[in-house]
Amino acid sequence: MEKLFYSISEVANLFGVNQSNLRFWENEFKELKPKRNPKGTRFYSPEDILVIKQIIYLTTEQKLTLEGAKRKLSQKKDVVAKQQEVVERLKLVRTELIGISKALDL
Repeated sequence: MEKLFYSISEVANLFGVNQSNLRFWENEFKELKPKRNPKGTRFYSPEDILVIKQIIYLTTEQKLTLEGAKRKLSQKKDVVAKQQEVVERLKLVRTELIGISKALDL
């Protein structure tokens, strides 16, 4: 079951990034706006998680700078989401194909 909100440490562990990166991205990307309680603790929604996935995709897979990622997210958010989904699916297919290839080499 999917949670409604995730803590900053959960999100950092999920993506293998530092919590400071998440805080920095929050200032850099207007699309990333985690909720805060009165004490200031951040709580990330599933929508925030998708934005973080897109930021990571754009900066690592597409090799864009943060400025480039900002422009792309603000202009073509849906296109980025579809591209990211396709890449993730292709990686899963590749992993499965490698597993099948290894099984056939027995």
